Amino acid sequence: MRYPQGGGLTAERQQFREELRLKAAERFAQGEASSAIAKDLRVSVRSVQRWRQMWDEGGPRALRSQGPASLPRLSKKQFAQLEAELATGPVAHGWEDQRWTLARVKTVIGRRFHLTYTVQGVRKLLVRNGWSCQVPARRAMERDDDAVAGWVKEVWPCAEGSRRPVEPGSSSRTKPVSP
Repeated sequence: MRYPQGGGLTAERQQFREELRLKAAERFAQGEASSAIAKDLRVSVRSVQRWRQMWDEGGPRALRSQGPASLPRLSKKQFAQLEAELATGPVAHGWEDQRWTLARVKTVIGRRFHLTYTVQGVRKLLVRNGWSCQVPARRAMERDDDAVAGWVKEVWPCAEGSRRPVEPGSSSRTKPVSP
């Protein structure tokens, strides 16, 4: 995601960028060089060149903000309903364990609101609304620490294998053993 802290630019930031473009447009009309405009406005020369091309094609109106790139498909009210559904837990929706995955949230959205989202679209929707990935706060009750410790001592060394050869090796591939 391009803007990870909220899924896009805030309204204030959009306004700020639009003002920069309009300041550049005033200077385009005066015939100033792109490099001078970029230096004064503290933006890249390539951005100013792009703005100049838009300005040449459509005038200052072409530099106005187009608004958000996409509107959310779930309204605030629908997202609140989704949060309520998620709060009931996965078992209430027919899954056997207590894990919410993106695929499961996608399924709930499809069942409840008759909308199709991609898994990445679900992730972006949740992040945009303040949700984050979570890990369990504590270990599973079924975990047997003694069995884990025994496995690490006995089984893992056999599975890992030795990293060093038992006998001295040779640096020659064609003559593995030199007299």
